[in-house]
Amino acid sequence: MKKILLFLSFIALAVSGFCQDTYTVSTKTTKAKVPTTLWGLFFEDINRAADGGVYAEMVENRSFDFPKPMTAWTTWPNQRLRDGIFMVNNQSATNAADPKYMSVNLQARDTVGLMNSGFDEGMAFKKISYNLTLRYRQQTPGVHVRIFLFNAKNKVIGRTALTLEPNAKDWTNREISVTPTDTATKSKLLVIFEGQGKMDVDRISLFPSDTWKNRKGGLRADLVQKLADLKPGFLRFPGGCIVEGNQIVHRYQWKHTIGNLEDREMVQSIWADDVPDRQTPDYMESFGLGFYEYFQLCEDIGAAPLPIINVGMSCQFDAAEVVPVNELEPYITDALDLVEFANGDQTTYWGKKRAELGHPAPFNMKLLGVGNENWGPQYAEHLKMFTDRLKAKYPDVKLVNATGYSRNIPVFTYMDSVLRARKADIIDEHFYDTPKWFMDNSNRYDSYDRSGPKIFVGEYAAQSDRIGSMRNVNNLLTALSEACFMTGIERNADVVSMASYAPLFAHVSGWQWTPNLIWFDNSSSYNTPNYYVQQLFSVNKGTDVVPLLKDGKAVCGQDSIWASAVVDKNTSELIIKLVNMSSRASKKSFRLDVNVSGTATVTSLTGDLKAENSLGSPAGISPKTTSFAANGKWISFTAGPYSLNVINVKLK
Repeated sequence: MKKILLFLSFIALAVSGFCQDTYTVSTKTTKAKVPTTLWGLFFEDINRAADGGVYAEMVENRSFDFPKPMTAWTTWPNQRLRDGIFMVNNQSATNAADPKYMSVNLQARDTVGLMNSGFDEGMAFKKISYNLTLRYRQQTPGVHVRIFLFNAKNKVIGRTALTLEPNAKDWTNREISVTPTDTATKSKLLVIFEGQGKMDVDRISLFPSDTWKNRKGGLRADLVQKLADLKPGFLRFPGGCIVEGNQIVHRYQWKHTIGNLEDREMVQSIWADDVPDRQTPDYMESFGLGFYEYFQLCEDIGAAPLPIINVGMSCQFDAAEVVPVNELEPYITDALDLVEFANGDQTTYWGKKRAELGHPAPFNMKLLGVGNENWGPQYAEHLKMFTDRLKAKYPDVKLVNATGYSRNIPVFTYMDSVLRARKADIIDEHFYDTPKWFMDNSNRYDSYDRSGPKIFVGEYAAQSDRIGSMRNVNNLLTALSEACFMTGIERNADVVSMASYAPLFAHVSGWQWTPNLIWFDNSSSYNTPNYYVQQLFSVNKGTDVVPLLKDGKAVCGQDSIWASAVVDKNTSELIIKLVNMSSRASKKSFRLDVNVSGTATVTSLTGDLKAENSLGSPAGISPKTTSFAANGKWISFTAGPYSLNVINVKLK
């Protein structure tokens, strides 16, 4: 790893505290109010984040709707389609939302089956109940169904039988539970059909019973808990590039993601083939995690919803399709209807739809992103049309506008100037760069116009190798460099109203992009050092930014130290965040303008700069909390080498 850090020696502090390493903290001077939305989350269905990830469905291609309808399925006992027994029917001409289903035709009291391998590394089972749903209709009664769970050694670890309604001529859902006798990974589901008769199968689905809040067909509890533990101020959804798709036809359409599962029109993800080195042809978006579930999740974890809508443009890195302005009305209508779905009362069309789905009260959405990483005159033209219509009907909803994909290039400069001239509510800036860049740019927002638009740092992550590299890793160096940058965000909370690391989730074998905040497989997960940096800032965000200075200047790299401070007026607490990027421990002293009393705590994240966490060692780099005495108007402590330190102390 290329050395990017400065090394220096520190002189011990005098007893009085007066020396070159004394910092002053003015707790009575509010420099800025900390927005409740300052630290949040960015979600995009990349790296199996939704299907095969936080959406707990275990059956891949559950409705046979993939372009290759037998993806993830094999016939049993023969590993091929059996002529005359299994047949995929294509009804896309009459039902685009549910284009395919499977016919099972048993004519000679046969015993056959369909086996599903699940996502990526196979299904993972615990000794809990699993809920299986079969959506079917009978053409000719006489087919019986049995269910088997197999482990990696092809041993049966669970079984049950379904009793079907013989006169179910219309589509019917039949549910049953099955409990494995043992834990297992790399497992499979086998659905046996036997007897004589004919039936159609439209969905075979399997969910664990221990989903988040025990909701049927819900989300993986362990992954959602990691989000809740961050105490996020907002949750941006659904992306990211999938907002646009690599073609307009593959864009994210929120109305296709609510209601009955069979009404949610599946599309191929932009991430199926967008990364040449990580081709994933079976990457589809089922939208089981749709907009209703998204708003519900925001409510669950206390995050303000921040949906992003398409502006009639596909991803500008791909086809860069643009809808003519005279054909934008359906796109603008979708945006207006989304606000009504989130906020409208039950007398409105979409407010009533929300209530029928189970949430009579509005979701109280106050933020809306118009476009994702879009740029140029076409985006500016489309954006104005959306803004005029949205502001006319919903003036209190703050709109987030994009500046493209990077900083300090003509694309960014053009959009920034356009948005400032229009007095935009919030400007979205994205940063994927080296650790050194993040360290060097902690003062980026010090000189921003205080009366101009607010800033959303919508995507950022330090790259250990380079942007787009398959060799990027989530090590302590990248995490600490982000912490340096975040002290500058916190210090400028009057300008920066929101910030979120990206991407959020990644499957350890099904990823297309790295680095990522949380990694998982089909049974477990772990937090990266970057996650812990986000968490330490978010759970300690306070209410008021106060000056923390050395020699009258903000601390942003002098002597390899970065620091910021907030006061939490709800708890009468001073919270100092200090990053030591030196290889040596450093004793620091803080002179306050008020007395502190009792015990202070310091939570530190430290270790080898190259260190990473993993499924096998999930807590190798994780925060540790200690305490020390603090009295009077002085705080003194020693910051370990290569460390983020969060000091909490009560104010008198």
